[in-house]
Amino acid sequence: QVQLVESGGGWVQTGGSLSLSCVASGSTSSRYVMGWFRQAPGKEREFVAAQGPRGQITSYGDFVDGRFTVSRDNAKNTVYLQMNSLKPEDTAVYYCAADVNLSHDPGRYDYWGQGTQVTVSS
Repeated sequence: QVQLVESGGGWVQTGGSLSLSCVASGSTSSRYVMGWFRQAPGKEREFVAAQGPRGQITSYGDFVDGRFTVSRDNAKNTVYLQMNSLKPEDTAVYYCAADVNLSHDPGRYDYWGQGTQVTVSS
């Protein structure tokens, strides 16, 4: 079992930046792929980014276009999502997820955080 707790969401103007954190506890989180997803009202949950257990593999959603960076610190059991050049369409609840395999499909992730709201105003 892995428990995930996100933090760092909030409100920002277009073009601004936010940094999200996700702290993992329970089973050894360094064994897991750590991912970020988001879900806007009325839309499906969407893959944002993920990183392999030792940071050797990183993947991003197509919309990221170099604006976001995922990283992790296994000593702190924490994964980060640095978001720059934010747009109103980035407004969503952002979720941290963990699984043994890296996938863009949210249905394949076993563990989820409660989510943190990100709001980007125009």
